[in-house]
This record gives sequence, C-alpha cells and structure tokens, in this order.
Amino acid sequence: MDFRKPAYYTNRELSWLDFNSRVLGEALDDSVPLLERIKFVSIVASNLDEFFMVRIAGLKEQIQAGFIVSDASGLTPLQQLKAASVKIHELVLAQYRCFNRILKPSLHDRGITFTNYEKLSERQGEYINDYFEDIIFPVLTPMAIDASRPFPFIANKTVNIVFRLQREGNEHYAIVRIPSVIPRIIKVPAGLNDESYLFIEDVIAQNASQLFKGYEILSSTCFRVTRDADLSIDEDDAVDLLFEIEQQVKQRQWGLPVRLEIERGQDLKTRSFLTSSFGLLQDDIYLMDGYLDLSCLLDFSGTPEDFPDLRYPEILPISSEKIISGNMFDLMSKKDYLVHHPYQSFDAVMKFLNEAADDPDVLAIKQALYRVSGNSPVVQALIRAAQNGKQVTVLVELKARFDEENNISWARMLEHAGCHVVYGIVGLKIHSKILLVIRREKSGIKRYIHMGTGNYNNKTARLYTDFGFFTSRESFATDLSSLFNNLTGYTVVPIMKKLVVAPDGLRNFLEKSIRNEIKNAQKGEPARIVAKMNSLSDSDIIRLLYEASCAGVEINLIVRGICCLKPGIRNVSSNIRVKSIIGRYLEHSRIFCFENSGTTLIYLGSADLMTRNLDRRVESLFPIEDEKIKERIINTLEILWHETDKSRWLKSDGRYTRPEKTGLEAHIQLHDFVKTIE
Repeated sequence: MDFRKPAYYTNRELSWLDFNSRVLGEALDDSVPLLERIKFVSIVASNLDEFFMVRIAGLKEQIQAGFIVSDASGLTPLQQLKAASVKIHELVLAQYRCFNRILKPSLHDRGITFTNYEKLSERQGEYINDYFEDIIFPVLTPMAIDASRPFPFIANKTVNIVFRLQREGNEHYAIVRIPSVIPRIIKVPAGLNDESYLFIEDVIAQNASQLFKGYEILSSTCFRVTRDADLSIDEDDAVDLLFEIEQQVKQRQWGLPVRLEIERGQDLKTRSFLTSSFGLLQDDIYLMDGYLDLSCLLDFSGTPEDFPDLRYPEILPISSEKIISGNMFDLMSKKDYLVHHPYQSFDAVMKFLNEAADDPDVLAIKQALYRVSGNSPVVQALIRAAQNGKQVTVLVELKARFDEENNISWARMLEHAGCHVVYGIVGLKIHSKILLVIRREKSGIKRYIHMGTGNYNNKTARLYTDFGFFTSRESFATDLSSLFNNLTGYTVVPIMKKLVVAPDGLRNFLEKSIRNEIKNAQKGEPARIVAKMNSLSDSDIIRLLYEASCAGVEINLIVRGICCLKPGIRNVSSNIRVKSIIGRYLEHSRIFCFENSGTTLIYLGSADLMTRNLDRRVESLFPIEDEKIKERIINTLEILWHETDKSRWLKSDGRYTRPEKTGLEAHIQLHDFVKTIE
C-alpha cells in the first residue's frame, strides 16, 4: 500500500503552530491559576519569536533560492509560508483577545491592574514622573531620521517607539528604543490590597516632550522587528569552530527582517513609513491589539505579591533518603537508580557529580553539556574536579540554538580551570545527555554512569519532566567509554552492546524494532508500541508506523509538540492513537517501549523522532533492564495515557480535541506516585 499520500501527513510548521494553540489553550482554561495563565500567554509569544527567527526565515530563504520541492504533506515552501501566515495571524489575534478581554479584567477583579496615565492618581502621577526623570530619561537615546541621519538599524526583538513630529510646518520622524536595562513593566503605588502596573513605553510616550523640545508630537507608535537569527556556519571550511560561531552570533542581530509588529489603531502615516522602511510584504506585518512582545509577562507573573492562590500550589521535589544519606558509588555498585524530575530532586545528579569531584579515588570525569543554567552548579563541580587534579573532559555543544554565547562562556571557564573541552564536532550536534566517572577501587578501575532524557540544568529540572538513570553496569560503561572516545578522538564507532547511538545506529534500531512488532503481529503474537516524545516528523518512521498499524500492531503515542502523523485513518493508521499533554510542567522525557512478544523492551534517551535527531545529531538511547524500574516506567506511561485534564487527542483530520475532565491530572498523580518509590 502507498503510505506516501500527502493526505496522510501534517506539515511540520503547521503542526508546530497547532501546538502553540494548545499552549494558549492553557491560558484560556479558567481552572488554571490566573498568574499561571499569564505565563502561557508569554510562552506563546516567546515561541513565536523563535519560530520566525528560524522556521519562517528558513522558508523565506528556500523561496528566494527557488526551492520548490514539496514536503511529505505536499506543500512547497511558498505554500507552507502562506498557510503558516494565516495560522499565525489567527493565533496572535486569539492571544491578544485572551490577554485583553479575559486575563486583564480577571486580574483587575483580584486587585492587579494594568493602568495608563489617564487613570493615575495625583500621587501615582508624581511617582511615575519622578521615575522617568531619575531612572528612564538618562538612558534614552532619541534617533532623528533625516537626510543626514538615515533610518537607524533596529536590533532584533527590541521594542521601539517611532514619533511623528512637526516644527514650522515640516514633519519629521524619530525613534526611541525601549531600554532593556530597565523593567518593562513598572509597579506604581496603589492601595493596601491592590497592585497597579504601567508599561514603560506609556511613560516614555507621555514624557516625550522632554526628548523633543521645540517640536510638536503628532503621534507615537510602538513597533518591533524580528530578524533571521539562524546561524549559517560552513563547518567544513571553518578552521576554528569556536571562533566561527562567535562571529556568527555577533551577526545574529543583523539578519534580514522577517516580521514587523506595530500597534493596531495607531497613526496610518507612521505605519506606512515603517512598512516601507523595512521592505516587508503585507503578510509579514502584524497589527497587534495592545502591548508588543508579551514574552515580558513571564517575569511579570512572578511579581505580584501576596496572591498565592493565583499560582500553582508549590510542589517540592522529593529527595531519596537512600541517596541523601548514602555514598553514590556504594549505592550504584549495588543497583541501578532512576529519578524522575521534577517530581524527584535534581540534587541526586549534583550529589553524584560533587562526590566525583571531591573523591580522591576518582581519576576522570567525562560529560556532554548541551544547555546549562546561569551560574551552573554542574559547571562549578567540573571546575572543582579539575582543580582537584581529576582529568575532566567536557563536550560542550556550541551549536545549541540561542545558547551559543552561554555555552562559549562556560567552555572558556572550564578550559581556564584545566578541563579538556571539545567544542562539538563538524556536521553534528551532540545532544546526548551522558556522564561517565572513572574511579580507582580495590578491585581495579570501575566506571559509574548517569544518562538522561534532559539537559544537565538544575533550573529546567524543576520545570521539565525528565528521567535520569544511574548505573555501574560494565556493559553500559564499555559502550559509553567508546562513545566518548569516538566524539573526542579518531575512532570508528564500535558495535554497541547496550546503547543505541545516532547518527550511526538509531534509525536502524527503530526500524528493526518496529518491523519486529510487525512480524509478531503477523504471527498472531502480542504486538504493541508505546512511545513518548516531544516531536514526531520523520516521514520514513511515520510510513513504517503506518505499515505496523495495518499489520495489527497497537500503537499508542504521547507527542507533546509537532506530530506529522495522522492517526485513525481507515486502512492506514486505524491502530494508532496520539495524545498531547500540556500542563504545569513541560513534558520532555523520551520513552520507547516495544512489546517484543511479551518480553518488553524499554529505552530512554535524548532523541525525538525527527530527521535531524536521527541523522544529524549525536543522540543516545539506553535500555532499562532492572525489572522494578521497567515496571515503574510502565506505570508512569499508564498514568500519562489515562490522564484527562491536560490532554488533547489528535484526530485523523489533524485537529486536537479535549476529553471530558475527570480530575486525573498526570502532573499531580505522578508526584503522588513517586512518593511510593524509594
């Protein structure tokens, strides 16, 4: 049967936009605490920024290059761009409608008000005027536009105000950039039980006469430009990859414009002036119903004080008593351990790394870092290990998108401390989450391992759901040592005993595992696949899943974001069900389970089922062999599969629908579940 028909696939870009509609759905859900709903509006804004900087910019480059090949869904780059534009305009309209018509009035009812100059009391007005003169005015730089001073360069994602001015019958334009060094949302004095806030652009516009003395201000309009920010690195010809990426990061602000946001309802003359200045098409212009760049609401959501009922009740991570009180090397010598973040504390990872850094018998530490937090305790532990005389090797992925500068900074700190730093490898991103500790013991050299589904980031470990696995099994250690040697030196990737590694073996492993389920189904044996991931877009894997469905394999998929597969199509995907879960935590773990004729195989790892993960990244999956841990993962998947309150089911036409809520919220259930585990 032909599984290549475009009707069987959803376009990747459109699926991603559908995901953000589901994120916005949390902001619209009145069962979600009010300030948490504000966060979801902010997340949509931030996600759209990255989408424009990378995906929309990429489509525009393909169109400019004359690329007309269709994707699996049958859309050319031009058709994708047009369809995405329609969806984005609809999404932005819904986003601002949610904020303006639902969230702001609801906040006002609770005593949290977004105000404007006209509504300020005399005392508040005096406070804001003093704030402008003392704090804001000194850092503002008005930029005039005339024959000798052309339209200035507008940096990526900055909010600016363009003023239309008049003097002696002549009109002029000038631009003021909103300073990023001052809070965007200013708290103004209010009553005892109230909190009142004002956006900084309102303050600047109201006091603009101090910037343009002698000129009449005809209008003021906020605008914001988004630029192509994807790095174009010729890795094959780069003599020094670190230097090349540093230079490219510096150029990111100078990318071509891909979106212009302007306040809706403002001066038409000014709008025309801005549109012509940036040379964008009409579809690239977004008239926003309110303040630009709602990503600033993320910081704001944590600002209002004394409103605990407007936030999620705090759920503290659980710490294992055995891990807290024991020595990690003694514990790992006896059994494997699994921790599930954020329900269980990231402290277990830090305890392992800190003990390794300080233990005199530890000889070497090898670790791959993709994204770490600011002032990362992981990096500090590695630095201390090097200072303690350990041989420390760190694979720092410089090409981690939008974390390049952060990673360069940490890499240099590690080098200065005496660590051996490897700056990625040409043509591939190192995305594996792997840590290897080599220790001298009475019986000889012993190796201890941590592998995970998420980054070594103590902050996101409180927000993302991820698994971390601790083991000292020699077969795992042998594989991981070989992988590190392959990544740091010149050696052919050996045949792995336990690990499954991309780009050399992961696709083949998945195809072989799916075909094994097909074979079992054809023999009348139990055949089932359960998988959880962030995204599913690889067309070859999707076609194989369709083949498995037609053979009678039961396939249950939990896909948080992009899903190009369409379930429930008769004679194609009748046996496939797909759900997405979006709630207080970001579902980030990757789990792959194969029935295997009753001997269930379970793999955890770093890879999503996207072409880039399978073919252009260093990814790793690792098997779970401890029966108790396997049972725990199966129970976790059962809880996620039967969750109702934060789930959406994907239908055969590509739409997502919500089930009836029954009070089964997985993020609460899983926290209760891990309490029973020691």
